[in-house]
Amino acid sequence: MTSKKEIIFVTGNKNKLREVQQLLYSENAQYTLANEPLDLIEVQELDLEHIALAKCKQAVSILGPTTPLFVEDTALSFTALNGLPGAYIKWFLQSIGLDGILRMLSAFEDKTAQAITTIAYHDGNGKYHIFQGTTEGRIVPSRGPTDFGWDSIFEPKDINKTYAEMDKPSKHAVSHRGKAFAKFKRFLNEPTITN
Repeated sequence: MTSKKEIIFVTGNKNKLREVQQLLYSENAQYTLANEPLDLIEVQELDLEHIALAKCKQAVSILGPTTPLFVEDTALSFTALNGLPGAYIKWFLQSIGLDGILRMLSAFEDKTAQAITTIAYHDGNGKYHIFQGTTEGRIVPSRGPTDFGWDSIFEPKDINKTYAEMDKPSKHAVSHRGKAFAKFKRFLNEPTITN
């Protein structure tokens, strides 16, 4: 019996860590999940794949080139603002809060938005892999608990609940993070060919 490969999720966000542990859990998983709360410098730009890849490479430079690890970056893009705040949503939340974000969109009729998660994975053999999940939706007045980012103001398309109002399994089934991690989980559980 081969031992399972340990994969490190680099994040200091405990809420995100809990959610990812749920999303990647599988009784027949080929891996175990560990956490390293490194404080990584985030590249300031609009290309989500480039941001995640830069963070992943930075983590590899700290933890070592043979360490399988991944980072996850989430963006919230408003159609009316040509994709902003996008990858900057974390900083917008910290500086103006949910009410400020809602006020930003108050002058616009179009409240549609895209929630996007990008995962950058280093396999421990020098290769990097990108996985992305997107959920279309709209920005609405805050409903539900406000303890997890902007979940209470994002309502997925064709669902009359915000992420914050949904139970975890329902949210995981439709969320940007759920979609990205479903792709990543399939990749991790694919049998690898060994010589």
